[in-house]
Amino acid sequence: MHPTDESQRFTSLSARLTGFDGADLEATGMAEVYRAVAAEQLGAQRYARLLRELPEDPNDAGDRQLRKAAEAVTHLWYTGSWPGPPAFLVSPRAYAEGLVWKAAGLKAPATGPGGYGSWAEAPGRPEGRGRGDAAEGSGP
Repeated sequence: MHPTDESQRFTSLSARLTGFDGADLEATGMAEVYRAVAAEQLGAQRYARLLRELPEDPNDAGDRQLRKAAEAVTHLWYTGSWPGPPAFLVSPRAYAEGLVWKAAGLKAPATGPGGYGSWAEAPGRPEGRGRGDAAEGSGP
């Protein structure tokens, strides 16, 4: 499925709001779902204004309603839930794909198979970040 102009505008807006690039957002598989949720929850007029009028820095939006809409979309991407009212989780997949987990370098709890007893093992560490590694800049 090829993205529409509206989908591309939503992804571009979302990249500005979240700090993740459009490819990362698309890779979650949630871009079109989140676009539809935002459009429905914000209403046609406010959603169109958000896509069209939000300044580069959302904090510069003089319109409180526009700022709140931008905050809601950001919340949606990071948590997989709409902040409300009424607040709701979009789906279990949305929870698992929340940007909060990617930003922290983690998998969402209870979303990946770990196997029996996996909770008893220390989590893997990124290469070069474990105990005993030489401090950056220190020599032999």
